[in-house]
Amino acid sequence: MKFSFQAKSPSGEILTGEIDATTTDAAVALLQGKGLMPLKVENKREASGVMKDLQHLWEGVSLRDLSVFYRQLSTLIDAKVSIVASLRAVGDQTSNAFLKIIILEMLGDIEDGISFSDAMAKHPEVFEGLAVSMVKAGELSGNLQRSVLFLAENSEKNYELNSKIKGALFYPLFVLSAALIIGFVVATMVLPKLTGIFKEMNVAIPWYTKILMSVGDFMSSYWWLVGLGIILAIGAGIYYVKTEDGKKEWDIIKMKIPIIGDLFQYVYISRFAENFAVLLDGGIPIVRALIIVSEVVNSTVYEAVILRAADEVKQGGTMSSVFARSMYFPPIVSQMIKIGEDTGKISEVLKNTTVFYNQETDRITRNLSTMLEPIMISFLGLGVGILVFSVLVPIYNIAGQIQ
Repeated sequence: MKFSFQAKSPSGEILTGEIDATTTDAAVALLQGKGLMPLKVENKREASGVMKDLQHLWEGVSLRDLSVFYRQLSTLIDAKVSIVASLRAVGDQTSNAFLKIIILEMLGDIEDGISFSDAMAKHPEVFEGLAVSMVKAGELSGNLQRSVLFLAENSEKNYELNSKIKGALFYPLFVLSAALIIGFVVATMVLPKLTGIFKEMNVAIPWYTKILMSVGDFMSSYWWLVGLGIILAIGAGIYYVKTEDGKKEWDIIKMKIPIIGDLFQYVYISRFAENFAVLLDGGIPIVRALIIVSEVVNSTVYEAVILRAADEVKQGGTMSSVFARSMYFPPIVSQMIKIGEDTGKISEVLKNTTVFYNQETDRITRNLSTMLEPIMISFLGLGVGILVFSVLVPIYNIAGQIQ
């Protein structure tokens, strides 16, 4: 571990530099042994804490970064390179500044004598409980390379899945955003000019056109207030979703959205089954494996159900009975897990479940744009139809009076 120091020499000269030591007290002792009077000794890793926080906020570590990290680390470990040398090599190659800082901190911890898994556990903002448990299992079984290789493959699968979901949702989100922007511009600039003609002609207009005229007048005068309100509403919504209560409500709402709700359900079940099977294969006890999976499934709804299953198993019950009572687990899943419990082949059953729900997820993501397109077209057509009807009817009335 490196320490930066400031010390006074016997001649009174102030010296600065770096020194290798295991602890701060050891660094002070080394300086005194050289005849220096330590004035300031600081752990370089602690001193870089502010920079680390800034890098985390600015950059963070994506699933792609993690998959590359695990893949390179697995290759080096398989080549019989020591874990310290492997981490140092991967740290030198990574372009992610925040991940580089984390790797350097883990290197220092490992050189101080703690295990790789314990060093990872000190950075929960990067390494989830699943990763720490898999590495620990690999260390205990002597097959660390296999555990790290799984983490690489798992990160790559999650990255690909997230990319598919984002790609499938891009079209409807883009259409909705464009519709909102165009609607805002039309209500602010176009409507007041169109409805101004009706005011000048002083003709009878239907009630729905009057509402449209009022909206146009309001938007023309207070467009900035409406725009600010929209921005504040979006910001408040994002902030609330990041809170504990907000995340719970949003997770429930997501599951109730037509079509998209099924997609999220399949993703969560697939993630649960795959990670649970791997943990069981790695020798992790069922209760501990359930607790770990509840943390990585990324849904408060499923987390609560899985934790209830862990409590049930602790008390001598079966997890399939908990899943059978939950509306978020289809009956086929609870029945398959029950078969696995009865036959002692839970891991195999979970792997089959993973394959099935991965296929269902791929099917929905491929067809999502096609399924949502008629809904989007109907929504936009309805809005345009109301606008056109409200404007054209008074125009026909005016034309009839002129004749």
